[in-house]
Amino acid sequence: MLLDRVKPLDAILATAERKSLHRSLGPIQLMLFGIGCIIGTGIFVLTAAGAQKAGPGLMLAFIIAGAVCIVAALCYAEIAAMIPVAGSAYTYSYATMGEFLAWTVGWALVLEYAIAASAVSVGWSGYFTGTILNEFLGIQLPTWLSAGPLALGGVEGGLINLPALVIALLITWLLMIGTKESAVFNSILVAIKITALTAFIVLTLPKAEAANFNPFLPAGIFGGFGTGVGAVGAAATIFFAYVGFDAVSTAAEETKNPQRNVPIGLVGSLLICTIFYILVAAGAIGTLGGQPIMGPNGVPFPAGSEELARQCAMPQYKEALVCSNEALAHVLRNIGFSTIGNALGIAAFLALPSVILILLFGQTRIFFVMARDGLLPEGLSKVHPKWKTPYVVTALTGVVVAVAAAFLPVGQLADIANAGTLYAFMMVAIAVMMLRRRDPNRERKFRTPALWLVGPLTIGGCIFLFLNLPFEAMMVLPIWTIIGFFVYFGYSRRSSHLGQGRVEVHEDEAHDLAPHLPGVDDPNHQH
Repeated sequence: MLLDRVKPLDAILATAERKSLHRSLGPIQLMLFGIGCIIGTGIFVLTAAGAQKAGPGLMLAFIIAGAVCIVAALCYAEIAAMIPVAGSAYTYSYATMGEFLAWTVGWALVLEYAIAASAVSVGWSGYFTGTILNEFLGIQLPTWLSAGPLALGGVEGGLINLPALVIALLITWLLMIGTKESAVFNSILVAIKITALTAFIVLTLPKAEAANFNPFLPAGIFGGFGTGVGAVGAAATIFFAYVGFDAVSTAAEETKNPQRNVPIGLVGSLLICTIFYILVAAGAIGTLGGQPIMGPNGVPFPAGSEELARQCAMPQYKEALVCSNEALAHVLRNIGFSTIGNALGIAAFLALPSVILILLFGQTRIFFVMARDGLLPEGLSKVHPKWKTPYVVTALTGVVVAVAAAFLPVGQLADIANAGTLYAFMMVAIAVMMLRRRDPNRERKFRTPALWLVGPLTIGGCIFLFLNLPFEAMMVLPIWTIIGFFVYFGYSRRSSHLGQGRVEVHEDEAHDLAPHLPGVDDPNHQH
């Protein structure tokens, strides 16, 4: 039987019991933690790609994506509080749906984290070249060194995005030698990000003009299956701006009165971030205009496409929001706030490398847990004798991330990363509903309210957004999954520890070997 290998939940929970954590977090602390986890690359970088897909309808796109996140978060909260161990959606699936489906989730997460780290690297590159080099040092990096080739969605004359390549490799090296990011430093970065967005809203909204919001939905609400445009298409892309909320759900084990405080923290942080995002979009579009550049058929050119890159090279679109690599700083410079725009660029320049670090950490954590289960060669998770980190898989991952960042645009990378994320979130919702039916009497520190409604809404919302990604991004996930089938049936199934009757749970050991990064006990913490 293909679905017969289910990892015993009692074995996993025994590990969780051994490393039970002190309950100290209240609802406000959870909410602030969530805001810090969520606000990141998406809003700083993807505003331009979202506007190209939906125009002013980007504001509606943030609401759609936020709504899907809220129901997914409530599902995550129940199972994260119940199975508070490393491995996230992979471990949850292993304990409910069995090894084969857990493999597909873990395999999708491996893709998601790697591609997401590449997207953040490309986003960082835009702020580095635009703010640090151009504005402060007066250095104009040649196009062939600052963008991917046109054939891959880059720009005319582009060859390689060198800054994105370098930052990805640098972070990989730091992670390999066991860098530690202090909680204080992380808190400072969160404060910088929130201050920067607040300043942006205060400065731009008074200068917004109603004419810039007309037409509000130039590409409609639904752009059509596989087109990735329209408000829903934009929602599928800027979903990237919300992911990270699940780090709040994994804090359920450390929360006082989780049944009350977890939903407040989750829903509260998502609502606050949604309001932030809508106001940022309103300020950017209202001041500079955010109408997409339309193709001859009246449909916006795809974000990150060769056609859009050619249009953006034309003089009339040079200052357009949809063509900017550093959208928010670009808006402020164009409305007379160059100094503050540059300060915002510095904020992004400082904050984004920590996001790359967290993503690469999460990716190697998934690899580590899968290798300890025997599904991947244990050599991949070999721990360096001096650095005490899984250096082999970190190095391999880092090279893949760096190459993708060097040649692909941020919009395409975000869409591919979202495909894996949406699949994982859907599987978590299924796992929660299966556990409710199969094991209704097991202790649940947090129970998802109205699961009969929230579960199907999560599954439907994830499928809905997936089907509104660009066709190319949609196809990456099934192709990657088919590759995963060959790996699973060629190696993993016969090497599986569970299949050999060896039931061991090592998540606590994996935690001890990893760098101590705040808020990353769950590898989905990101963006």
